[in-house]
Amino acid sequence: MTNKTTPSRRKFLKTALAGAGAAAAVPLSVKADEYVTPSMTVPGKTFTPYGMPSGHEEVKRLLRPPGISPGTGGSLSPLESLEGMITPSGLHFERHHNGVPDIDPKTHKFLLHGLVNTPLEFSMDALMRYPRVSRMHFVECGGNSGANAGSPTPPQLTAGGIHGLVSCSEWTGVQLGLLLDEAGVKPEGKWILAESADAASLSRSVPLAEAREQGILALYQNGERLRPEQGYPLRLLMPGWEGNLNVKWLHRIKVTPGPTMTKDETSKYTQSQKDGKAKQFNFIQPVKSVITRPSGMMTMNGPGYYEISGIAWSGHGKIAKVEISMDGGATWTNAEMPGPVLPKCLSRFRLPWEWDGKPVLLQSRSTDEQGNVQPTRAAWKAPVSVVQFYQYNAIQTWQIGADNTVKNFYV
Repeated sequence: MTNKTTPSRRKFLKTALAGAGAAAAVPLSVKADEYVTPSMTVPGKTFTPYGMPSGHEEVKRLLRPPGISPGTGGSLSPLESLEGMITPSGLHFERHHNGVPDIDPKTHKFLLHGLVNTPLEFSMDALMRYPRVSRMHFVECGGNSGANAGSPTPPQLTAGGIHGLVSCSEWTGVQLGLLLDEAGVKPEGKWILAESADAASLSRSVPLAEAREQGILALYQNGERLRPEQGYPLRLLMPGWEGNLNVKWLHRIKVTPGPTMTKDETSKYTQSQKDGKAKQFNFIQPVKSVITRPSGMMTMNGPGYYEISGIAWSGHGKIAKVEISMDGGATWTNAEMPGPVLPKCLSRFRLPWEWDGKPVLLQSRSTDEQGNVQPTRAAWKAPVSVVQFYQYNAIQTWQIGADNTVKNFYV
């Protein structure tokens, strides 16, 4: 495989604007000093207590059919309609196991107990008095992109419809290690059990060393208090780890000698292999990327100049590079990453592109700072059973046809 030099954005723009019909703008039809828009002729609306998107915008989360109960299931972020690296709080994906509880922060308590010298109970007001940290990190469901893993034929959905169980926010809260040190962990304490206050009592085991070093008790998301569907009033954040470990509606952490083997880490979130065995405690989300524009269910506007854009992320750290292929992986071109590029955070990549109108197999391939490379679909599926879909991170292919359609495609 070869790797081509990234096209110069300045050269791309110069060439595009010089080409006949390449620019989207049209000649000015009136004199500039006579250009008056309707909005300039009437007073605008007054102030509101909480800002909302324009009524002309219709970007919404994609709702999945509910599972065994109305509160079981999830909704997906519309990745193809978003820009940059931060997901608006109202468009962050959801995943619930028994609905969104209505929790009063005035009565909610957080308990830290088990193998500690001093069991502690915190009110939300008490937690607010501790020093806080802010970090920008993605959260990704372990089942994200599972439609591509399990379906024998490519599901024809949008980028968000396939890969939308990932979102990125600025999270603010208290470092878990600070509270563990205050409680005093006994020498035999090696794991923690984090339990939710939802009706499913969702709970997961986390190694103590990583929980102390990386864990954050998140109180805020994107500068405001957590939304109810994101764990209000308190959630555990394990940056870069499988979404299910970022326990929402957190009400207790118990220090234990080993993993607790709860229903949420034995009946689910394991990786079944072809030899009949299953891998357990697959904590870190693997390196991954997806082109969001152009992407599935979109329609091209004929030959001409476009920008290829998408997102890349890895639970192992920063994204080192993203490559783009227009021929199904035969050759690759380095994409631009304008930045910022942060560890365990969505990174935006871009590439200027002139499409000649012929069929294209468009792909992105990301590499993280640890040298992990996004695999092909065949490579990912080789060791796992036919029912396995957790932590699917294979290269996504979009087939662009001469008829301007963009479809999901398996290579």
